[in-house]
Amino acid sequence: MERIPILLMGDLLLVTIQVDMHDRLAMTLQNDLTERIVKDAAKGVLIDISALDLVDSFIGRMISNTAAMARVLDAQTVVVGMQPAVAITLVELGLALQGVKTALNVEKGMTVLGKNSANWRCANECGPVRH
Repeated sequence: MERIPILLMGDLLLVTIQVDMHDRLAMTLQNDLTERIVKDAAKGVLIDISALDLVDSFIGRMISNTAAMARVLDAQTVVVGMQPAVAITLVELGLALQGVKTALNVEKGMTVLGKNSANWRCANECGPVRH
């Protein structure tokens, strides 16, 4: 079965969607992501949709529902990399994506989640950060 990778970065989960989403894959991602939030005690979820050119109403609702589930599991969700055409489509479909924060890219998304990406980068590339 096709799956979208979920990467753990500290207490954040990063999901980069690089394939066309179909309904079954979207539901699998939603289940995998909620399980990983619990398993890894994640406090934040970044969903990178920069590779998506189109989002239908089902995928839009799935993103919104996933964010709601993450909130119940004590994790914030930020969708990053939204293309202008996707934003227009979501608005035209009347999907407000309530509870979903957005940012232009992963770095800005980490800032929205209260993570300093420079410290994260150094901690993961340079070894432990000493305070």
